[in-house]
Amino acid sequence: MISNGAFGRRLRLRRLFRNDSERLLIVPLDHSVSQGPITGGEGLDALVGRLATNRVDAIVLHKGSLRHVDPVWFSSTSLIVHLSASTVHAPDPDAKYLVAGVEESLRLGADAVSVHVNVGSDNEQQQISDLAEVADACDRWNVPLLAMMYPRGPRISDPHDPALVAHAVSLAADLGADLVKAPYVGSVTAMREITSRSPVPVITVGGPRNKDEGQVLADVSEALSAGVAGVAMGRNIFEAPDPGVMAAKLADLIHSD
Repeated sequence: MISNGAFGRRLRLRRLFRNDSERLLIVPLDHSVSQGPITGGEGLDALVGRLATNRVDAIVLHKGSLRHVDPVWFSSTSLIVHLSASTVHAPDPDAKYLVAGVEESLRLGADAVSVHVNVGSDNEQQQISDLAEVADACDRWNVPLLAMMYPRGPRISDPHDPALVAHAVSLAADLGADLVKAPYVGSVTAMREITSRSPVPVITVGGPRNKDEGQVLADVSEALSAGVAGVAMGRNIFEAPDPGVMAAKLADLIHSD
């Protein structure tokens, strides 16, 4: 866990790392803005409850979703409010833009905020500018910042290229992120080089839906051996037959040390 910074920032980071001082299990539930409803017939509140009671460290939600979730769940997990948006129906779905701010997120009870940047997209300039602006606000209000960094755009042929991922990670750290979410590069050695050089913790993405639960757990185990600080996994948890059981298995694996 990061120890530098003002008291308020350190306090919120301690809440985030509530189950483990070094590792995190984060479940993003922001997909409903970009791709449409994600919970099927269960409902968002029930899903958040299943996650919160199975040692998930933090859940990522958009601001309006909080109106439909019982605040009691966030006594046992942390809330990360996602500030970025775009939809799959846009002319350029990779063009992320801000739809919420740091102060607004604090009013909603956030422990941290997150911003999405597609490095290499046609809209990269605005996204990097937005990241810097949010980082400045986070410094003013002592709020941890999770930067979700993806090499993604018309000139990106391999989004898992170690050099590209390393650049995305360093970009986020240079602009003030406390945590960086980035793709796993497919090699323990190459990923370890990225994580060892990063001044802030790196967590890996959960990847596309894989119905082979054993393979999902094996992939996470491999990433952990490469020095990542955890995983931010969405679809392989909330689309699992029992999201709570899947979250518990991942929590056991991530926090086993």
